Amino acid sequence: MRETPERWLVAAWPGLGHVATTAAVYLLSKLSMHQVAEFKARGFFELESVDVDRGLVRAARLPRSRLFLWRNPKGGRDIVVFLGEAQPPSGKLALCERLIAAARALGVKKVFTFSAMATEMTPASPSRIFGVASDASTLAELRRHDVAIMGQGRIAGLNGVALAAAAEAGLPAVGLLGEMPGVAPDLPCPNASAAVLKIFAKLAGLTLDLDELEDYGQAMQEQLNRLYEQVRQALSEGETPEAGETQAPAPQPEVSEPQPPAEAVLSDEDGKRVEKLFSLAQQDRSKAFELKRELDRLGLFARYEDRFLDLFEPRP
Repeated sequence: MRETPERWLVAAWPGLGHVATTAAVYLLSKLSMHQVAEFKARGFFELESVDVDRGLVRAARLPRSRLFLWRNPKGGRDIVVFLGEAQPPSGKLALCERLIAAARALGVKKVFTFSAMATEMTPASPSRIFGVASDASTLAELRRHDVAIMGQGRIAGLNGVALAAAAEAGLPAVGLLGEMPGVAPDLPCPNASAAVLKIFAKLAGLTLDLDELEDYGQAMQEQLNRLYEQVRQALSEGETPEAGETQAPAPQPEVSEPQPPAEAVLSDEDGKRVEKLFSLAQQDRSKAFELKRELDRLGLFARYEDRFLDLFEPRP
C-alpha cells in the first residue's frame, strides 16, 4: 500500500489578470487532477439574488470552493490545488483556516498562493516573479531560484490571507506574484501565469510542459501590445484615453478582485465549438486548458466555470 507522501498545496482565487486561476487550471489540466473535496458555500457567501425562469424563481447558485489532488505516479511529492470561484465578502480568515485544516488532514506540508503584480512593464517584456515567504529559510530558497523578493506592500484578499493562516498553523507558506502590465488588469495575462508556474515547478521538482500556456501568452501579448500602443499614442497627443483604457499604475501587488466583463452573446458556431471542446476534455483532461482558453476568448469562463470544474470530478 502506497504511503502518503509529502504534499504541497496551491490555493487560488480570482484576481488581477486571471493570473492565479489560469495557473491553477493549467495544473488541473496538465496533471489530470481530480476533485477530492468541496467546501459548503453557506456561511461564507450570502444569497443576494434569485434567478427567474419563465416567471419561476429559484435561489441563485453560490460560488463553489473545491480541492483537487494529483498523486505523483513516480512516488514523489503530490500536489493539491484549491480553487475558489470567488472571494467571500467576509469571513476570509475563517475560510482560510478551514482550508489549512483540510490541507493538513491531506498531508500538506507547504502552502503556496499565486497572484499578480501590476507594474508599468510593457506587454512585450518578460514577466518577473516576486516572492514572499513565512520564514527565513523558505525566503532563502526563493532567492536561490532567482525570485525577486517583495520588499514592502500588501497582498489583500484570500491570496494573501491564506499565507497568514498557513503560517499561524505552523506550515511554511510562499506567495508567488507574477508581473503583468497594469494597462489592462482585467484581461488574462497567461505570460505571468506561465512565469509563476515555471518557478513553482522548479521548487516542487515537477516536470511540467508549459508550451500550451506560453503559446496562449504570446497570443494575448499581441493583443496587449495593440492596446498599449493605443494608450501611448493617446497620451502623447494629450488626449484622454478612451473608456476601458487606463494608464499603467506604479508597481502594486494584487489588492482586489477585478470586475468581470459583460458576457458576450454566444453564436451558434462558437456554441458548437465550446461543446466539442467540452466533449474532448471529458475524454481527456489534458485537453481542458484548450477549452479554458476558448472560454476566455469568448469572455464566458465565469458562465461555464462550474461545468468546467466538473470535468475534474472522480470518474466511476
